Amino acid sequence: MRCAWYVPCLASHETLQELCRKENLTCKSIGITNRSLKSYEVEYLCDYKVEEGKAYYLVKWKGWPESSNTWEPRKHLNCPLLIQNFLRDKNEYLSRGRGGKAMKLRNHVKTLKPAIADYVVKKAKQRIALQRWKEELNRKKNHKAMILVENTVDLEGPPLDFYYINEYKPAPGINVLNGITTGCECADCPAEKCCPKEAGFILAYNKRKKLKIQPGLPIYECNSYCRCGPDCPNRIVQKGTPYSLCIFRTNNGRGWGVKTLQKIKTNSFVMEYVGEVITSEEAERRGQFYDNQGNTYLFDLDYDSDEFTVDAARYGNVSHFVNHSCDPNLQVFNVFIDNLDLRLPRIALFSTRTIKAGEELTFDYQMKGSIDLTSDSAEGLSPSKKSIRTVCKCGAMCCRGYLN
Repeated sequence: MRCAWYVPCLASHETLQELCRKENLTCKSIGITNRSLKSYEVEYLCDYKVEEGKAYYLVKWKGWPESSNTWEPRKHLNCPLLIQNFLRDKNEYLSRGRGGKAMKLRNHVKTLKPAIADYVVKKAKQRIALQRWKEELNRKKNHKAMILVENTVDLEGPPLDFYYINEYKPAPGINVLNGITTGCECADCPAEKCCPKEAGFILAYNKRKKLKIQPGLPIYECNSYCRCGPDCPNRIVQKGTPYSLCIFRTNNGRGWGVKTLQKIKTNSFVMEYVGEVITSEEAERRGQFYDNQGNTYLFDLDYDSDEFTVDAARYGNVSHFVNHSCDPNLQVFNVFIDNLDLRLPRIALFSTRTIKAGEELTFDYQMKGSIDLTSDSAEGLSPSKKSIRTVCKCGAMCCRGYLN
């Protein structure tokens, strides 16, 4: 009997192509054939110089090691976008050195300073890395709306230890799918026997599929056992994010943030907060480590008890990057769909007001401030408390000064 071991390759597609070309090997699975073994495509531009009145660019060839970089005259390059990126990055570096004032190289300058060339290369590599990350996010998401990535602030690339997931990732021994054995028999939801009424609550949505219940009340959506179809007005959260969003680098030291690319009306579902579901004991242990880093990713699931916590530090979706605000435009609600275990609600973020396209999305990590939550269940929506106070940088007029 033969046993085969399969180990995932950690090398990038381009690195494997570089190795093939260096060793003169072909590999159809990564696009290196006898015909393409010697093909050349500009990946990015590294440097610039002028010799005998002619402009030359140092070219990094896609799929080739940097040792194969060559100087090419401008007329040989058919990559206007890459040239545009090169010039913009160069001018950006120069303008930063002059307090933001635009500055261009003088005509008599024959070469770039090493610091400028180094910055241009770093920006090019960052742009490629962010593009790959964007493609990865959009491959993994399970909703139709797009996810974009943008960094016009610094040289920070994609997070190295973050894995995109669409739903809860339970720790061993935790079952996040239980408690559902039947569904509603409605031909046209909502009816007298529909899921919310069976649970003792009203339907959470109006005819326009907008939220109509107060903060603190739970949402019961139709589940996989229900007879109603996908167009049922009581299936909102389970369909995923309906808006195209952009993960962007903030310019005031808050790291990454999320902004909407579309207008969002009041009381609309925006996204779920997902991550690893762990015990509260494990959350306490991890919390001590996160405290030292100044991170806030632990979200207590204490709608009915305090047994479990969601940790979105390593595993999560777009909500991982949503920042805190003392005057937020998102509000948290507990949702039950294919699991009626009150200890394990799904966490959904809904808009508290109309949000303009391009506006940053935020929620209050303590669930106070712009919306007054006074019920016992509402108090259970706050993230895990931390012993170390973290300074708040939300900039709201009503800022409390600290995240906790």
